[in-house]
Formats: sequence, C-alpha cells, structure tokens
Amino acid sequence: MVGNPNCGKTTLFNALTGLRQKVGNYPGVTVEKKIGETFSQHGRPIKIIDLPGAYSLAARSPDEAVLRDVLLGRREDTPQPDRIICVVDASNLERNLYLVHQILDLGRPLILVLNMMDVATEAGMKLDPKKLEEDLGVPVIPCEAVHGRGLVELKLAMSRVELPLARHRWDVPAPIASAVAELQAALTDADARPPLVARAEALLLLTDMDSVHIEGSKPLSARTTDVLAGWRRRWQENGTDWSGTLIRSRYEAINRLCADVLRRTREQGPSVSDRIDAVLVHSVWGWLFFALVMAVLFFSIFTLAEFPMNWIDAHMAALGGWVNGAMAPGDLRDLLTDGVIGGVGGIVVFLPQIMILFFFVGLLESTGYMARAAFLMDRPMSKVGLHGKSFIPLLGSYACAIPGIMATRTIENAKDRLVTILVAPLMSCSARLPVYLLMIATLLPSTTVPALTKVGIMFLMYALGTTGAFGFAWLFKRTLFKSAPPLMIMELPPYQPPRLKEILRQMIERAWLFLKNAGTIILAISIVLWFLTTFPKLPDPAATADAQIAHSFAGRAGHVIEPLIKPLGFDWRIGIGLVTSFAAREVFVSSMGVIFGVESSGDDTTPVRDALRHATWPGGAALFTPLVCFTLMVYYVFAMQCMSTVAVVKRETNSWRWPLFQIAYMTGTAWLVCFVIYQAGRALGY
Repeated sequence: MVGNPNCGKTTLFNALTGLRQKVGNYPGVTVEKKIGETFSQHGRPIKIIDLPGAYSLAARSPDEAVLRDVLLGRREDTPQPDRIICVVDASNLERNLYLVHQILDLGRPLILVLNMMDVATEAGMKLDPKKLEEDLGVPVIPCEAVHGRGLVELKLAMSRVELPLARHRWDVPAPIASAVAELQAALTDADARPPLVARAEALLLLTDMDSVHIEGSKPLSARTTDVLAGWRRRWQENGTDWSGTLIRSRYEAINRLCADVLRRTREQGPSVSDRIDAVLVHSVWGWLFFALVMAVLFFSIFTLAEFPMNWIDAHMAALGGWVNGAMAPGDLRDLLTDGVIGGVGGIVVFLPQIMILFFFVGLLESTGYMARAAFLMDRPMSKVGLHGKSFIPLLGSYACAIPGIMATRTIENAKDRLVTILVAPLMSCSARLPVYLLMIATLLPSTTVPALTKVGIMFLMYALGTTGAFGFAWLFKRTLFKSAPPLMIMELPPYQPPRLKEILRQMIERAWLFLKNAGTIILAISIVLWFLTTFPKLPDPAATADAQIAHSFAGRAGHVIEPLIKPLGFDWRIGIGLVTSFAAREVFVSSMGVIFGVESSGDDTTPVRDALRHATWPGGAALFTPLVCFTLMVYYVFAMQCMSTVAVVKRETNSWRWPLFQIAYMTGTAWLVCFVIYQAGRALGY
C-alpha cells in the first residue's frame, strides 16, 4: 500500500487489517513499513505492507528509500510485493498521479484507490473513475476510508485471481532514451532485475542520481554505477537538464489524463482551509494562536488533572495503610509499602496529566494544525540553520523523543537530519513531566498558589528546552555540520474535524504503555532500589533511617558521586535518583519515593512531595529549597536521562559515535548550567 503523505493510506490500512497504526494529518507519520493481514472474499490470507508516504520514487530521505526499495525488490528483508495498492487523494489528483505514473512503469498488478472522494466533491470536483479505469487499464476504486466507504469494492478487487496489467501510455523523451536503454541493460544483466523493473529503476536513477541508500538494501553493481556516472559526466558537459526533461514529460502525460477524467463543477475560490490559514499562519495572529494553544495545554495539565490525581493519591495512601495494618512488621511489609507502593504509586499519580498531554498532541495531529506549526516555525528555525520540516520531529518529541527521532527520516538532507536527531531529546518529553510536577509541588506546596504561577514555571521549562535545542542546532550547523541553508517545500493538508475516537484510542494506548512501564521497568527498579537502600543493615536496630540509608549499598554509591553533584546543590540521595533515572526519567520520582519512604515508619503515608520538603542536610538545613527544586528541573531539561532514546539514536545513525556524543554534550551542559544557576542563586542569597 503506497501513496502521498496525507492521502489517508494508513487509515485505509487500519480499516482493512483491523490494526491500530498511528494516523495523523501531517507528513511523516509512517516512517517505517507496517505489516498487517486481511482475508480475501474467498478466505485466503493477504499480507499488506503499509509503506511510508512519498511524493515520488526518487528517494531523497530514508523513509522514501524504504518505499522505493520494497517496490523495486532491493530490500533484503522484504520480498517484492505481488500487487500494489496506490492510494491517491482525489482532491489533489494531478499531484498524486505523479507517484502512480512512476509505479505504473514497474509493470506490476496495481489497484488505484481514489480516496477522499467526499473532499473532492466539496471542492467542486467531479471525477470519472470508470474513464480513469479505461485509460489506465487497472481497477479504480472510489473510496472514503474515514467513513468506511469503498472497502467492500476494494476487497473484491484484491480478491481477484488475476489483475490486468496497466496500459501505460508514456514515451521516454528522445534525448534520454539511449541512456535509459543502456542503464536498463546494465540493471538486467548485472543486477538481475526483470526488464520492466530495470527500465523503471533506470528512469528513477536518471531523475535523481543522488538518491538515498539505506542499510538493508542491495547496492547497485559496479557496472550500473559506472554507466550512470558516465551519462552524468556527458550531460553535465553538454548542459542537459535530464531530470527536468523527465519530470516535465511525466506531467504532460498526467495533464492529458486528468483532462479526460476530471472537471470542475464550479469556479474554485479560497477553500475553508485557506480561509482558516489566513488567520492561523498569519505573521501575528498565527503566533498568538500558537501561544494560546500551548497555554491551554499547560493550564489543563494543572487544573483538569487535579481531581483524578488526588483520587489516585488517596487510594495509593489507603492501600499503603491497609498493607501496614494487615501485615506484621518486617522486610516483606517494607518491600510492599516502600518499594512497590511507594515507588510505583509515586509515578502512577501523574497518569491523568500524561493523558491530557497526549490528548492535546493527538488533537493537533488529527486536525492538521501540526503542519501549520511547522510552517510558522520555518522562519525562526532557518535562523539556526534548519527548516520547518525539522520542527515536526521536534514538536513530536514533546510527547516522546523516540518517535520524534524516527520522524527525522522525512528530512532529505543528511546533515540536517543528524542535527535534528542530536537536539530532539532537549525538547521536554512526557517522561520529564512527573519530575517537573513533583518539583513544582515541592516548590509551591500551598493549594492557594494560583494555577497560572505553576503554568508559568512549567512553560519556562518547556521554553528552556526549546531554546536549548535551537541554540545547539545553531552551534552544530556552524561547526560540525556546515551546509547551505535549507529550503522547505511542505504540503499543508486540509483541515479536518478531529477524529475523537482515534485520539482517545491513541491516548489510552499511551496511558497503557505508561502503566505497563510503571508495572515492569519502574517496579523492577523500585524493588532493586529498595533492596539497595535496605541492605546491608546496621547491627543496631535503633539506628535512624538516615543512618541506615547511608550505610546501605545505594548510600555508599551515592556518597561516591556526591562530590561531583554537591556544587549543584544535590546530595547523595538525589544522586541515587539521577543514576537510576537514566533507565527512564520518570524513575526519579519513584526513586525519591523509595529513598524517602524508607525514612518513614509505621502508618506514615506522607506523599513524596511532603517528604522532600522535610528532607535536610546533615546540619539540619533544608535539602529541597526553592533554588534546588528549580536547579533540579533545569538539570532534567538538559541531561540525557533516557536509555531507550540512546538506543534509538544508535539505530538511526548506525553508530555509537553520535549517541555517546549526545550523552556527553547534554549531560555536560546540564551540569554547567545547573552549576551557574545554583552558585549564582546562593551568591544572591537564595
């Protein structure tokens, strides 16, 4: 299944297979191939591969290269598909047919799906699917994937034993024909390509000789490379625009085709999306609306989530009290109350705020506003050497850096892509949210503090991370990755009503993933940390909790690293949290619950934030002062505290060089910035 970005391809894939792949109204959602299964009308299983969206088979980014290589049979891990479903946006037929035109060159059985027929009708377009079917010689299925229309007809076409091959009426321009023939012969003989596939690949290589090669794809033979290089030298000497000639020739054929099958029923004026964009991408009103969206997001996190958070907190406290009352004192009871309930409960309480964050992200993606945010950010990002297309991965990293880093595959320039990968973890992801919220609650414990004050502090943390990402992008583009300023060409998809069912499903899936992490990774770390803070035990049973923790394995390790972090205002107990949270940032909250829960005794179920407020240095001075709380939040803004992100960066860059560099520069920056903030704050009397 192939198609342009924003054509509804993944929605159709989900409808056919019953899977729940992520969909979004902006380019770059499907950046890997997704595989699902459906059944023909005769009960025969059909495996469907949802390939990344692309405007052309001439690959200029890694996600487009996946599409090209699967269709050409270049992938070592994926056989060439038996049939191809081309999904096109019926309201943008001419542009979408360019990709179809290239795929027709392959001579493979093909089904053409005219999706978004309702959108085309609303735009005053009348299409003739039967005429298009006659002209191309392939099945053409009108469809509205969002509403489930056309699915039965599509399944019937997929169930046919044989599909007719296309009647592809297009002649290669005469000046290029000899080059195509020579390249086709080389690909057929040296690269073992079937003749039609070899011809299609020759046309692609000539359209864009600098197309991307990705890991897992079969490289071209030396003979083919030499033939290609020879034609390039010849045309450069003659000043021949071979790429432009091929592209113009294709569009001439497409225009003739559209003249037969498409007519407009009324004069086309500004669309609804155009009229909305007059405000939302305006140089002034657009920025005000963007700021309003962010303010509503942060305000909702602190106000709407308050009741469910208090409910979870109360039930966790009640559960801890019940365990204390039902079990005899001992290590097992301490493990359950301080290790399990204290560790996992301290992080689960933030679930409502995580869900609100993902609801808003899903809302922006579904409506099409995400692409407008990228458009708005193009100008400021050009100042740091990137373009607006880099902003979509960065904006996605507010939810999680892992899909954000994977979304950089849509960036054509390799240097721009690497810079975006290196700075993406600086965007404050949802895993940092529990840390920020815990520190804000410790910093401002009173319920009388206005929500806007808390919103302001939260906004400051997000703004600090964004500024840091832009600052390092500017630095990298002028030092390690010098290149010409990029230009952005990006489609602004039409606005769509939010698909609340889809948004809620994605939000629940994220919530379940969060709870699964709490029940596995965080639970395991909490239990291990409880053991490390409990053993070895002091021989004196009357020893204080502080003395026991200091004597434990964790305490000894914490004291080793304390000299390194003490200039930041952190003691060895905070140091333990910093080390354990490298597994996942939110583990810091559960670590604090375990460490400071060990200090409590009896039926004390004091929330973590209150335990932190009462924590002291050996001399009696408060540990979590407002300055320390603020410094700790800043540390988590900049530090690379996520093992999963490190693994993804290694996979995306195919090297340990860049993830190790990322850990070094981010953690070094975090230490230096926090050192300046804490020491300056102390000098000013805070």
